[in-house]
Amino acid sequence: MSESNVKFTRDEAIDFHARGRPGKIEIVASKPMATQRDLSLAYSPGVAVPVEEIAADPSRAYDLTAKGNLVAVISNGTAILGLGNLGALASKPVMEGKAVLFKRFADVDSIDLELDTTDAQRFIEAVELLEPSFGGINLEDIAAPECFIIEQALKERMNIPVFHDDQHGTAIITAAGLINACHLTGRELADIKVVVNGAGAAAIACTELIKSMGVPHPNVIMCDRKGPLYPGREGMDQFKSAHAVPTEARSLEEALVGADVFLGLSAAGALKPEMVEAMAPQPIIFAMANPIPEILPEDARAVRPDAIIATGRSDYPNQVNNVLGFPFIFRGALDVRATGINDEMKIAAANALAALAREAVPEEVAAAYGGTSHSFGPDYIIPAPFDPRLIEIVPVAVAKAAMESGCAQRPISDFDAYRRQLRARLNPTASALSLAFEAAKANPKRVLFAEGEEENVLRAAISFKEGGYGIPVLVGREDVHERLRALGVDHPEEYEVLNSRNSPLVGRAVDYLYGLRQRHGMLRREAERMVNQDRNIFASAMLALGEGDAMITGTTRPFSQSLREVRTVLDEAEGTAPFGINVVVGRQRTVLIADTAVTERPTAEQYAAIAIRSAAFARRMGQDPRVAFVSYTTFGNPPGRHIAELRDAVKLLDTIVTDFEYEGEMGPDVALTYEMQRKFYPFSRLTGPANILIMPGLQSANISAKLLRALGGESVLGPYLLGMSLPVQIAPMTAGSSDLVTLAVLAAGGADSIRKPKKA
Repeated sequence: MSESNVKFTRDEAIDFHARGRPGKIEIVASKPMATQRDLSLAYSPGVAVPVEEIAADPSRAYDLTAKGNLVAVISNGTAILGLGNLGALASKPVMEGKAVLFKRFADVDSIDLELDTTDAQRFIEAVELLEPSFGGINLEDIAAPECFIIEQALKERMNIPVFHDDQHGTAIITAAGLINACHLTGRELADIKVVVNGAGAAAIACTELIKSMGVPHPNVIMCDRKGPLYPGREGMDQFKSAHAVPTEARSLEEALVGADVFLGLSAAGALKPEMVEAMAPQPIIFAMANPIPEILPEDARAVRPDAIIATGRSDYPNQVNNVLGFPFIFRGALDVRATGINDEMKIAAANALAALAREAVPEEVAAAYGGTSHSFGPDYIIPAPFDPRLIEIVPVAVAKAAMESGCAQRPISDFDAYRRQLRARLNPTASALSLAFEAAKANPKRVLFAEGEEENVLRAAISFKEGGYGIPVLVGREDVHERLRALGVDHPEEYEVLNSRNSPLVGRAVDYLYGLRQRHGMLRREAERMVNQDRNIFASAMLALGEGDAMITGTTRPFSQSLREVRTVLDEAEGTAPFGINVVVGRQRTVLIADTAVTERPTAEQYAAIAIRSAAFARRMGQDPRVAFVSYTTFGNPPGRHIAELRDAVKLLDTIVTDFEYEGEMGPDVALTYEMQRKFYPFSRLTGPANILIMPGLQSANISAKLLRALGGESVLGPYLLGMSLPVQIAPMTAGSSDLVTLAVLAAGGADSIRKPKKA
């Protein structure tokens, strides 16, 4: 259960799903398939060997196929998000999205399957037959009460984990928050009085889980549209009647008098302020209806400032977000080959999440979510979704519970090694980029988009604004608002446009540029012409004058030309020359390449400066920096030219106190393969494969980055421009709108740098 405050146009959503390869997932071979021998091993005749192995010992399927890391996401589309029964085919985008989340957060491979039936028995029979294919089954968006029948039957018939996330995912995150809310208010689960509003799948799952954790059955009053459930009441099915308790209350309002906890999984506005006022001191309110909760937090606090409140929305504290649960729960279950996901495993996950929220928040997470406000307390009882510690904490807890409860078929003997394995599954850059986006939302900036008439720039500006990452300022001509309207923006006038021909700021820009360059041969009329005709000049002047916090450009002209124009107005950062760095995001690791954009043949001093700034950027990307100065020669073998500067850069760094590892000169194969370093060059100072490659010159760096981009597509990001006194990013001409948004977010992240005025 989650709801985001991120907004977007219908056109943007359609474009996201349709561009390039349609949809959000693809199948990629995990073994080489380049030669005839590869194909012979992968298929006939080589495949006969693992077939015979599995026939003799079925457990070998986990060792010889993808089964052990493969989850099926299955739906019939009868309860899609909050949209209702729109059918199996319409549910496919959601199920693909679920598969993406599995991979992104826990490195679990997932395939979506949409079953075209509303008959529970046919659904059960179809899924049951899939057991040989998958290591687990994630049921999704299936209407109640069929979802209860389907899940229970499949759990009884299948010997792999079956998990209906709409029920149990919401329940686990809710339970974690409830544990911490009780901790803060000095309550015990055994003593609290709970009112549950809603009697659907998620509400019943939440109720069953908190009862399993110690909340007494008589202490929970569940309400549906007709009011509290009590023995003998008409209109209750077997699932509701299981939670009926004797009570004199005949309305939600009556049930809530003196209640400690409200769990809402119902409808917007169902909880009225006067009902909150009648609850016990320090009431605990989980208002989880989406997209509008049962009561808005500000309305609840208006009558009860002492309330602890959670919702399903990302724009309020304490978001009940299922992504905190299902990827990591399946990760732990798969890793011990669990035969199911039982209450012990769910409780373990809830306790692990609760304990994590009570720990000190990592600096990068705190910064992304607004700093000190995200430490354990009434506004932080549930961990942040992008906390990088989730991958090792929750799966470990789930795996241990599976082992202790007897449903683990492959127990883990070394949990320290398992934690290291879990950490290695995820590329830290992905988390760092996610946190950068969260930080942008927490501290929005004004970003100048210097090519405001271009369609991809406008799409990026729309995404930037609607995503809540900041305020786009479009530098363009008079028709910008009309172009926005054509792209589906309902209120284009809300977008600020700076026109270099008629903006009242043009005079200031001319004065600034002329004052800057008048003693370098520039006439005033030339300054006027440049400001009026060149959007990069005008936008750079606006940045220097404080009309924007950061700037992005580059899509209409080569990088070098854009950089020349920007440098006409903006200074370099003190102590270095600007340079470009490309980020190559692999499946499990990220490698940075520099300088890919500016200096053709750096000096030793420039190499050292590039290394220092690249290491700082790597830390910002979640990396522990290890720098390699790369060449075609490795420590003098074979002898060659143009390596003296690289060696001198290493010597120069030796004289400086640094907080990162560095070594060179070495070939890229040696730099990236730690086994080669240990075997052939044991004197190397690196303690692992390099993740920053300082290239010997612009040609090799630029060619390498462009080759990788052409072959790897969106896995190569940048170049990111470092070394300017003010935050400006120059996109490649091939950049799409999503690339531009990422650049804008990273530019905004540097907007709190010290502003240094240009010297004439």
